[in-house]
Amino acid sequence: MLGVLALASAPLPAQDQTPPPAQDNNGKPKQDAPTDAGGPTGDTGPYVVPKKKEDAAPPAPPASVLPKKVEGMPDYSIKVNVPLVNVDVLVTSKDGQFIPGLKKENFRIIEDGVPQTVTNFSQTQAPITAVLLVEFASTSYTFMVQALQASYAFASTLKKDDWVSVVSYDMKPYLLSDFTQDKKQVYSALGQLRIPGFAETNLFDALYDTLDRLDRVEGKKYIILVTTGVDTFSRIRLDEVTKKIKNTKDVTIFPISVGFILRECFDSGRCRGYSHGFGIPVDHMDYLQADNEMRTFAAMTGGRAYFPRFEGELGELFRDIGTDIRNEYSIAYHPTNNKLDGTYRKLKVQIVAADGGPLKIRDQKGKDVKIDIVAREGYTAKNTVE
Repeated sequence: MLGVLALASAPLPAQDQTPPPAQDNNGKPKQDAPTDAGGPTGDTGPYVVPKKKEDAAPPAPPASVLPKKVEGMPDYSIKVNVPLVNVDVLVTSKDGQFIPGLKKENFRIIEDGVPQTVTNFSQTQAPITAVLLVEFASTSYTFMVQALQASYAFASTLKKDDWVSVVSYDMKPYLLSDFTQDKKQVYSALGQLRIPGFAETNLFDALYDTLDRLDRVEGKKYIILVTTGVDTFSRIRLDEVTKKIKNTKDVTIFPISVGFILRECFDSGRCRGYSHGFGIPVDHMDYLQADNEMRTFAAMTGGRAYFPRFEGELGELFRDIGTDIRNEYSIAYHPTNNKLDGTYRKLKVQIVAADGGPLKIRDQKGKDVKIDIVAREGYTAKNTVE
């Protein structure tokens, strides 16, 4: 009896006052749902970072272990900012076949005439993030049909992990579909292109706006530009859009020309007096200038300009672009001129043998193969951290 009383009178252990976790209808603990990150993401999907716990501040170290202040020495801090330049390089044979197997030692990069040391190197084959920018205006039935044919041909080459946005333009750009991995949504967006509203083809405005949007998208991006190349009424001038291209990083432009039949008509002299839409005069020189501008946009960003003659060429053309985009060499270097002074630096990429001499590439028959090297022409050295 005394033993029972002793146990009854002994102090009970402290109880955990933490309330039990909330439970759902099945008696299982509830879990917070992750928020949607939105936009193009990695393979892991959207996620949230757990809230950081507020731990107690650590005690201050004793004065005996603190460094002693030197009399007359000012307090200062050091900020180290070492720029790194990334360059994507496409190496193909003259007939457009990708050349694999190149190594870091095979690449020589020159900035403003000064050789640089390649520090990072890899061959990439990854999903793409691209904007399909399509001219669709009341100009010519031929132009509209070819623009749609080219757009659908590009959409058919997409893979399940690609992110694509669809934008059309006439007087101004129209966002038909934001970035999506759903090929059906891309087709649905193109299906809206049936009745154009205006005859103006404001290419510079549309391209500038697209580059502006892509500034907010991380990683490597591409613009598939389906266009006649003619600009009729843009508020943005050519020099402004060129400057915008120079100041935009990680964007490659692939212009696809439409309207070869009319160009051929101009060359023969049979289409004099033709109007680009309702009363907008366009002649042979306008199309020559447009072609040169498209070649310039492509060269500045490391892309290629294509000028298909027939509808049957489109499938092969976009397979070539897919090869260009998905099979690239990525090289990086720390420039010897590390000033972030906003100047434009010209780049030149060369392919060399391990001993520094010319690299010889042969086909299966042992014949020498000439190669094409496609890389951006330069970059603007500026601090991207505002």
